[in-house]
Amino acid sequence: MTEILTTAVPAVSGKGRTADEIAQLRKSRAGGRSALRSVVKHALLIITGAIMLYPVIWLVVSSLRPSDEIFRNPGLVLDSLETSNYTVGWNTLSEPFGVFLLNSALVVLGCIVGNLVSCSMAAYAFARLRFSGKRFWFVVMLTTIMLPIHVIIVPQYILFSQLGWVNTFLPIILPKVLATDAFFIFLMVQFIRGIPTELDEAARLDGCGHPRIFLQIILPLMVPALATTAIFTFIWTWNDFFSQLIYLTKPDMYTVPLALRAFMDAQSATSWGPMFAMSVVSLLPIFLVFLFGQRFLIKGIATTGGK
Repeated sequence: MTEILTTAVPAVSGKGRTADEIAQLRKSRAGGRSALRSVVKHALLIITGAIMLYPVIWLVVSSLRPSDEIFRNPGLVLDSLETSNYTVGWNTLSEPFGVFLLNSALVVLGCIVGNLVSCSMAAYAFARLRFSGKRFWFVVMLTTIMLPIHVIIVPQYILFSQLGWVNTFLPIILPKVLATDAFFIFLMVQFIRGIPTELDEAARLDGCGHPRIFLQIILPLMVPALATTAIFTFIWTWNDFFSQLIYLTKPDMYTVPLALRAFMDAQSATSWGPMFAMSVVSLLPIFLVFLFGQRFLIKGIATTGGK
């Protein structure tokens, strides 16, 4: 009699539903709530992304409008197409805009090479070499991250001015060759510390010294960190305005940020249409670098953060 009652309980529980039906119903309700949360989350992300992208899209649309209509219409619908903004913007300054793009490319290339070479060597020294005062100098290096550029710009300008390097690219590129970007050194140190030291010991057994260990073992494994350094250096240098404004005063030496600023003085008026058009042109290299280097950037940051 007891067995009959126990076997009959599931059949009458849940208002006539079996236990399997109740469990299935609960799963379906939970799945519906999860799907609703997913839809709401994606909707919020799309709305937030649209709000963040609106200024960029408006910039692109405004570059195709006449200058007198740009600030009259905050929408994204074009009433008239003004493609001449790109041709006018390319040739309206004292030099073609391609000259400024080339100047920025030279500065960026020098800064990237300088950071990759000097910061990787300094990071290897802090991560693998043993020398007196290592901890102290590492703390000093990290402390320089907190120094704003406005504190050191005056003594740097006096030094480079006495060397006769004003209106050259040397004051912008040379500090990178001397491993002054402590952020990238710290990033690479954290990455190298995650590489097993057994690889170094095996290389020493084969007769390798520190130069060969660094060049043939550590450096090839640092590709994510090197790519992250190169991408960040490109973006920060390409968008840098302050230091380039200090050292570059001749129009033929202007980089892209300085050239865009010059549109506000061209022809004694602000040429908004051509300036927006050249702003779009200047954004293309950053967009392409981020597009093709995104996976290296994410991998480098994630791997470094996990060490």
